[in-house]
Amino acid sequence: MAGTLDLVDFASLTPEQVAAGCEAAMRDCDAAVDSIVAIPHDQRTFANTLLALESATDHLAAAQGQFGFMAYVSADDALRTAAREWDEKLDKYAVGLSFREDLYAAVQTFSATPDSRALSGEDARLLEHELRDYRRNGFELAPEERAKVRGLFDKLVELDVQFRKTIDEWDDGIEVRREDLEGLPESYVANLKTVEAGGETKYRVSLDYPELHPFMANAVSTDLRRQLFEKEQCKGGPGNVKVLEEALRARAEAARLLGYDSWAAYKTEVRMAKRRETVDSFLADLRERVAVKAARDMEEMKALARERTGSDAVNIWDWRYWNNESLKSRYAINEFEVAQYFPLDACIEGLFKVTQSMLGVRYESAPSAPRWHPDVQAFDVFDEGGSQPFARFYMDLFPRPNKYGHAAAFTLQRGRALPDGSYQKPVSAIVANFTKPGVDQPSLLRHSEVVTFFHEFGHILHQTLTRARRARFSGTATERDFVEAPSQMLEHWVWEPAVLGSFSRHHETGESLPKTLLDSMIAAKNLNSGVLTLRQLFFATLDFTYHSPGFHGDTTRSVEELHAITGFPYHRGTHFQSGFGHLFGYDAGYYGYLWSHVFGDDMYTRFESAGPLDPATGRHYRAAILERGGSVDGDELVRSFLGREPNNEAFLRGLGLEG
Repeated sequence: MAGTLDLVDFASLTPEQVAAGCEAAMRDCDAAVDSIVAIPHDQRTFANTLLALESATDHLAAAQGQFGFMAYVSADDALRTAAREWDEKLDKYAVGLSFREDLYAAVQTFSATPDSRALSGEDARLLEHELRDYRRNGFELAPEERAKVRGLFDKLVELDVQFRKTIDEWDDGIEVRREDLEGLPESYVANLKTVEAGGETKYRVSLDYPELHPFMANAVSTDLRRQLFEKEQCKGGPGNVKVLEEALRARAEAARLLGYDSWAAYKTEVRMAKRRETVDSFLADLRERVAVKAARDMEEMKALARERTGSDAVNIWDWRYWNNESLKSRYAINEFEVAQYFPLDACIEGLFKVTQSMLGVRYESAPSAPRWHPDVQAFDVFDEGGSQPFARFYMDLFPRPNKYGHAAAFTLQRGRALPDGSYQKPVSAIVANFTKPGVDQPSLLRHSEVVTFFHEFGHILHQTLTRARRARFSGTATERDFVEAPSQMLEHWVWEPAVLGSFSRHHETGESLPKTLLDSMIAAKNLNSGVLTLRQLFFATLDFTYHSPGFHGDTTRSVEELHAITGFPYHRGTHFQSGFGHLFGYDAGYYGYLWSHVFGDDMYTRFESAGPLDPATGRHYRAAILERGGSVDGDELVRSFLGREPNNEAFLRGLGLEG
């Protein structure tokens, strides 16, 4: 297994193979666990208990990485459906495994041995986390209460799958005439699907973000922007509102049974924040600091609207448009003109050059690697002077029907130390939805998409460069409110003039991004940063409110009650929470994007001082942060890299605020 980078033959997978592979994983795990629990108590060791359990559960992780992943990316309806069903079965199986009394007894017995007290480093941390998990699963409760907790956890797996499936398969948008697309370039129009209606050709603008965001930022018609906004704010439909509210009730009941005052308290216990009150204070303090900048942002947008239209009305469906108009009028920046300088191939080349030089690695194309779609590329990762690859990553960057609709990084195979002393090679995939190449031009990325690309690749680096010995701490298996810090830090390189200048090139002329345009982009970096941050604060506060004491159970009412945080009134009849996928997976954790942003910005100050491509700083970052994964707490990771206590000065400065 240590040398295996080729996983399953994705292209030839069938629903039957998915079923067989997942069944085999559970069967193999069962057999391994049965062997563990059969060991006499007086013969318990770290190797035959905790390490054996890690190997047993790796069967499940491998099945989810190879088969369950197909639920997000397969173009085949039957395969995608089978993958989703078996992913749910694997999740439920894992829940059941975590509630096995005999396995708990095995771990608890080992924890009482002299050998357990001699553990150190990752091994001691692994035992501590396993025991903590059992406590958090209710093993200090009476059996009937624990059975209720397990039932709730099983139910949450079902609701998670149902909620995400509805979002991924939601197909909505608006149909407009050609003249309604005023403000949008021909390159955008050419990529839209057309439909024949009433004897005329209409263009369909979907809710996929390569179509949605440019339309909201460029379409001249405020009425059409409103229509598309309303569609987007109802994504998932009323059915998903009900699914979410059922999940919130289940989470609250599980937390109560486990002795917590809320799901927020339960989830934050194992994060950097530790206590829900700490998160409440963080969000309230940041909101107060950002409010002044947001008010200034709004006044500037209103002034521009008044100048152009005679009215200072800036509705929530207008802010992207007026933000874009400000870029064009104040900074002479047109996002589609900028995109001409960022063909995807050049962006990949630039991203690779930056990270290879900085981190001491080398990527080589792996054309024979198994892949699930012709659009997918694969690359093997080597040490700078190495001859053998130690990891692989895939890039699946273009939209297609029913594919995962956002941008994310997925772990397909976890890195971990194997019993024979070798290391299981990590495999990951970046999934995104950038504009697909056309007949006459390549895929062109708006600068915001270049930022997204670097961000997600930060996760890929975290997952593939890991040297954590235990799978429990491999790659991005850190505290949820730290995991975004490395990816957010990598965004900074997309604002460095030397870096952008090194890979930007006009897709027709080959000329680099003009210095005047680059200077304008950097000058405009903080444009409407207050409004954008308040939007993130609204998402984070809403999520945390849903999971905190005092939530009344009506998710739409909470949207209306908290919407003032955005600076815009609530638009009646909408329920954006039905399409807010982060409410599953990031439940009571969306604040982590802002929380970890603080640490990502602070870590970047090391590169500001030494230079963005300084190899010594890059190697230190690789060793201190990326390779260690979750093997130590996030705050210790940051301190070890910075050599001091972290602070929020760089974060506030990055928003255009004083520290």
